[in-house]
Amino acid sequence: MRRLLCIFIGCFCLAFPLLAQSNKLIKELESKRGALQKQITESETLLKTTKKTVSSQLNGLAALTGQIEERKRYILTINNDVESIDRELSSLERQLGKLQRDLKDKKKKYESSVQYLYKNRSIEEKLMFIFSARSLAQTYRRLRYVREYATYQRLQGEEVLKKQEQVNKKKAELRQVRAAKANLLKEREAEKVKLEAQEKEKRILVADLRKRQRGLQNEIAKKRREASQLNARIDRLIAEEIEKARKRAAEEARREAAARKKEAAKSGTSASGKKVAPLETYTMSKADRELSGDFANNRGKLPMPISGAYIITSHYGQYAVEGLRNVKLDNKGIDIQGKPGAQARAIFNGKVAAVFKLNGLFNILIRHGAYISVYCNLASASVKQGDTVTTKQAIGQVFSDGADGGRTVLHFQLRREKEKLNPEPWLNR
Repeated sequence: MRRLLCIFIGCFCLAFPLLAQSNKLIKELESKRGALQKQITESETLLKTTKKTVSSQLNGLAALTGQIEERKRYILTINNDVESIDRELSSLERQLGKLQRDLKDKKKKYESSVQYLYKNRSIEEKLMFIFSARSLAQTYRRLRYVREYATYQRLQGEEVLKKQEQVNKKKAELRQVRAAKANLLKEREAEKVKLEAQEKEKRILVADLRKRQRGLQNEIAKKRREASQLNARIDRLIAEEIEKARKRAAEEARREAAARKKEAAKSGTSASGKKVAPLETYTMSKADRELSGDFANNRGKLPMPISGAYIITSHYGQYAVEGLRNVKLDNKGIDIQGKPGAQARAIFNGKVAAVFKLNGLFNILIRHGAYISVYCNLASASVKQGDTVTTKQAIGQVFSDGADGGRTVLHFQLRREKEKLNPEPWLNR
């Protein structure tokens, strides 16, 4: 009995990793979905708006569109997870089939050995088999055979028990994964219902905006004027920053050239044979080049530039507003709506290049080597020009519009020197 108990414990330990493997997959998928689900749940509170003015309605439409996009992204994640679980199920079913075939084979072999022993079960028969040998050598061989066969039979029994335990564990694993899939499908249906409700709300809002076409066009024109004014200021400051970087690089090049000349004079050798790049080709210092490389290596990993829950309400580039005729927007960055009290955060280590006010609101430029991140629409700034900042450091509070239900929107841009970049592929969402 004690021996059988040991066998069962050993089988359990052997089969446990099989179950743990699927548990790990399910937990990883749940973790990724959990983060997205939390973001969606928290961001749903951002959809509250008065919707009295055209401006409020337009902003409400942007927030609703952003929320719909987030929910579609979450449903897509669920679909991908279902596919992963389906692949895991197929693999488990194949493994179970093999285990069951192995078990059947081992049971058959064990039954055969048991039947043989049953037919030759008495001690007398075994002794007769041993002592009927014609020589001492044959007696020894027969004795060893009897012993080895007994061991073989015991090992066969252990193998049967072990394989049976593996089959049981694999069946339990299958049941667990199937349950996870069923829960996932139920969650997907619930999200689809919410999505349909939001898309219906969006259609109603768009229909109302269409009725107020003149006011809508005036609001769009106002937004364009404000954006043009802001972008002109940003472009000018970035041009100044590029020139400063060029001067720093040129000065560094002059110092290096002077050091080389001095070293050559000491050693009595000539440095005239060495090719040195003309000063105008130096655009970045060594420190700026290293920082640029670090920044570029973190593409897709940079944190969101706003704290807490968020919705991206306006994307990069020129595009038509879905559902509205003759309404086009041109965004040099992205607009991110957060909760009142949200902080703007530096997306990477860098130095504050500029802090300026426009229309009563703060705007901050941070240099990361050749890259420059831009944070606009801030009620306050907690950094000043020349300050060194670190990744995720709060740099100011995003403005909340009390006249529009506390709407809190950060306008964020990303540049590589003068080149305008789409920030979304750089951010970890």
